[in-house]
Amino acid sequence: MRRSELTGADGGWAGLELEVSDRPRPGLCPYVAEGGRLLLRRGDGAPVLLARVEDGDQGVDFLRTGGFRSPLPPLRADEARRVPGSAGWAHRFAEALNRSPDSPVHDGRWALWDASPFQRWKPASMDSAEYWRELLVEGDPDGYVDWFVHNGSWEVLPLRAWPEASDARVKAYRRQVREGVLPPVLLWWCSGLDTHVVLDGHARLAAALAEDTAPPLLELVRLAPADDVAADTAAAVAAYERELDRFATLRVTRGTHVPDGAALAGPVLARDLGRARTGHRPSWAWPLPGRVAEWQRVARESDAGWADRVT
Repeated sequence: MRRSELTGADGGWAGLELEVSDRPRPGLCPYVAEGGRLLLRRGDGAPVLLARVEDGDQGVDFLRTGGFRSPLPPLRADEARRVPGSAGWAHRFAEALNRSPDSPVHDGRWALWDASPFQRWKPASMDSAEYWRELLVEGDPDGYVDWFVHNGSWEVLPLRAWPEASDARVKAYRRQVREGVLPPVLLWWCSGLDTHVVLDGHARLAAALAEDTAPPLLELVRLAPADDVAADTAAAVAAYERELDRFATLRVTRGTHVPDGAALAGPVLARDLGRARTGHRPSWAWPLPGRVAEWQRVARESDAGWADRVT
């Protein structure tokens, strides 16, 4: 995995670009079958989550199997004080994602960044714990992701049972929240569910909310492939050059008091080049071997009542 730093509009650190190779299929792999069926499986084949899109594309029913394993190793308490902020955690998480047999990354370009796309449409309430409580998808072990209410990809779906505030890990993390050293929660945008799932940090998220604090976040998304980046970059440069040519023509016909256009076209070019590099794409899924019959078998073995209700 090759890593490159990403910077924001202010020039500060915004995340990591990850180029993954020699990993044609992810460990934590989404499989799909006809009828809007999805099965999330670990690398060893164990099911993690079943889902079926509701008729009319209003939302999706899901069932957690209890088989989820974080792709990150457990975080030691002393690391919270030693790792230097989001950038340090991003490098640590990227290394773990590259090594883990339960990682959702596969060949291609990825970003591990500071809570984007939330920052791109950041409401004033984003920094409140109440905002994140409203985004949490409830239900254990099954529930429903309502795409109509929250516009899908804004919601956050835990992949394991939600820990209680009395849980020992939550209590330990609550101390880190109060000290301002809580490691970020790792989210992954899964387009098949049109929502974010929690890859690591269920107890950290619970601790932040218990302390009435917005959680620190890092988000994993799939980026545009290199060929698309090259095409979009070339289109942005061509548009910039056309705009300069237009201003040059105006200067000839109307005089040199007309600006050369660089001050106007330059920021647009910079924005478009940034979008070419960081524009994200839907997550991939693979055809489920055995198709609908296999999905139904796994669903029945996991919870026959749920399978009968959604099939």
